[in-house]
Amino acid sequence: MKLELSRVVQGGSRLGVLKGLGRTGQHSLDVPGCLLYTRCGSAPHLTQDTLHTLSTLPSVTQVTLSTIAEHQEVLEECKDGFKKFAGLHETVLYCSLHDPAAPCPTGHTTNKTVSVWGSGGRIELSVAKFMALQRAVRPDWYQSMADGETWQENTSRKRVRKSVDRTLAHLDECLLVHHNTQELEGVEVFGVVEGGDILEERVRSARETAKRPVSGFCLDGLQTGSMNQSLRTQLITAVTQELPEDKPRLLQGVGRPDEVLACVEAGVDLFESFFPFQVTERGCALCFSLDVSPDPELAGTAPPAVLRDDEERDTAGETQENGDLNHSDQTQMTSFEIDLNEKRYHDDFRPLVEGCGCYCCRNHQRAYLHHLLVTNELLAGVLLMIHNAAHYHAFFAALREALADGKLDLLKRRLLGERRAETGTKD
Repeated sequence: MKLELSRVVQGGSRLGVLKGLGRTGQHSLDVPGCLLYTRCGSAPHLTQDTLHTLSTLPSVTQVTLSTIAEHQEVLEECKDGFKKFAGLHETVLYCSLHDPAAPCPTGHTTNKTVSVWGSGGRIELSVAKFMALQRAVRPDWYQSMADGETWQENTSRKRVRKSVDRTLAHLDECLLVHHNTQELEGVEVFGVVEGGDILEERVRSARETAKRPVSGFCLDGLQTGSMNQSLRTQLITAVTQELPEDKPRLLQGVGRPDEVLACVEAGVDLFESFFPFQVTERGCALCFSLDVSPDPELAGTAPPAVLRDDEERDTAGETQENGDLNHSDQTQMTSFEIDLNEKRYHDDFRPLVEGCGCYCCRNHQRAYLHHLLVTNELLAGVLLMIHNAAHYHAFFAALREALADGKLDLLKRRLLGERRAETGTKD
């Protein structure tokens, strides 16, 4: 795995390609970019055939131990790894510890173990069991074991320090087992940077993790709802200054477009793409502008086909009143989406987004999606997930294009301008 940067702009934003992915090294991933979010190897609501109707998919698929740990015996009997078991042939497999879209109870970490939560409840993992799972899964890269229970507010400095120490100790043990395991030959390991909201501990964690032979870094404990964006940006900026430039930085638990932009500016390369799934579960559709027009006469004006009408803007503002822009809960509707459950859509015969080329927007209307939702039809989730995944991946393509053309500020003004207009806030 090698990160080749083509451009570093605006202090921290990085544009490039992550090459040499997979056991054969034939895959690559553009950065900034996102992974393909799955649950037990399947994109929620979508079959593999339906998933591949999307024109652009990330080359890296994310699976989590929280969804597959209880199937360890089956995977060990299979002996061919999770990719073959789940039919994920043409992809790179990344294995993380927790599902970013699922709540993870705290208070179950010890000096020797961490816990993940599957459908059957809590599963306690020692380093030996964690590495046995990695042998059974056989990913192309995986996140090292970590104590990530310091994201809550008011976590004491002593607890944060212990989290960093535990995570470094887990990493050392995992690397020792990894280098002595034949089944994991050629597999990459990502070290985890912890430290809660304490700058000194974040820097120490990053500095010490960078000394280990890891291929990349997971920035943990910075997820949406845990802290405001200003503090998150400050911590990420300090952390990335301690990390080597030629290794990727993956941020866990952040997916909202405005937060993604801020984190890219702070030096983050990769994100998890769980946000479209959360939007789908709310019965909502992503609907925000991706266009950065080269026409100077259009600069600073968003395409009206993508924006909500006045009524939708008012509702978005009402939705956001329950939480400010930086402390929103991950389950709360954001101003980047429209709620198809609302009655006003029963006779709205427009596509979800004018000009969107996804199957849903080409073949169906908002009124039909509203009908499917109010009648509890499973097809609603399928169509919404197709659109939301397509729109979200297009957002990252637009982000890379803006970086390449020096128009990141324009994209940011478009995105944040829409948000301010819809929430009634000012500069």
